[in-house]
Amino acid sequence: MKALFDTLHPGDRDWELAQAIDPTRLPEHIAIIMDGNGRWAERRLLPRVAGHKAGIGPVRSAVETCARLGVKALTLYAFSVENWKRPRHEVETLWRLLRYYLKQELPELQRNDVRLQAIGRLEALPAAVRGELESAVEATANNRGLLVNLAINYGGRAEIVDAVNAVLEMARLEGSLGTLKMDEDLIATNLYTASCPDPDLLIRTSGEMRISNFLLWQIAYAELYVTETLWPDFTRTDLLEAVVAYQKRERRYGGLRADPPADRILIPALGPS
Repeated sequence: MKALFDTLHPGDRDWELAQAIDPTRLPEHIAIIMDGNGRWAERRLLPRVAGHKAGIGPVRSAVETCARLGVKALTLYAFSVENWKRPRHEVETLWRLLRYYLKQELPELQRNDVRLQAIGRLEALPAAVRGELESAVEATANNRGLLVNLAINYGGRAEIVDAVNAVLEMARLEGSLGTLKMDEDLIATNLYTASCPDPDLLIRTSGEMRISNFLLWQIAYAELYVTETLWPDFTRTDLLEAVVAYQKRERRYGGLRADPPADRILIPALGPS
């Protein structure tokens, strides 16, 4: 976390939050549903695309903060399979912004040793967008720092379907389709995110209490953190607050709460018989 402290000022809010973070219990993988761009713009009487443009800064901040914290993976929900239903002009603007982001941020990604990966049904993307993505992924392939997954044309159900179909196709090619026994490991190793651990912390901005078809398999035991902050207003402070909140929770993975130390067990007093 030294890289993070090097950018902070003693005594300010971010410094205090960073001081409260235990570097031995950082979430390995943070996933973010970046929601609220449209509402941010509407509240300012601006077109929705203005909110998407304003959302670029928080992406940059989240990537930089996670890299400096020492988080291993960050997955950002950039465009869902359902987002094609939006007005054509808005969708085309999103593609232009993505291409702009990739070109502008590539030098910074390289300086921070960030490795970029795109997940989703990428074959459906416009050729120019797909080409820009492939170039950025290839350029950062040898980096060994933070892994950033951009979820584009992504849907959790679609991912599971694709994973199952990949297993079936592999079995067909191997001639073992008749004896195939599907299990969790087979599916997990064929997910888009097979190269990184499941998310420990899922952050959703804008206050909406739903997961919107995002990483349905992977977030089975993730800690959920919802903030009312709209994505264009999401800052380093917000991210650090989410990490502090995460570290205050006890993760049990379906088990029981750990037994308290013997000196903390309270024995109720016996009343009169």
